[in-house]
Amino acid sequence: MTIKRFLKWYYIAPIVLVAVPLFLALMGEIVMRLWNGLLPPLFGWPQITRWQALGLLVLCRILFGGFGSGGSRHPKDMTPEERERFRRRMRERFRESPGEGPETAS
Repeated sequence: MTIKRFLKWYYIAPIVLVAVPLFLALMGEIVMRLWNGLLPPLFGWPQITRWQALGLLVLCRILFGGFGSGGSRHPKDMTPEERERFRRRMRERFRESPGEGPETAS
């Protein structure tokens, strides 16, 4: 059997149809057990269900992971000019207010 024949959609589709739900169920179970094992005893928060755990995974993906690369690039893939422009924007955005920086310390 050649690799091209094995990679046909009718071989891969059943595997994906089984693997994706199993992966989601496993991730939901892990998040649910971690939440229910840690947060109720520590903070008194309520326990959650598997569906709520999957919802938390989706919410975290939206807030922190995004969907795809979104055009952002890793600094090692940037040209030196792009890297310097990125650093300059970060300095401008997060610079300290006047009079509080280490440059003005007496």
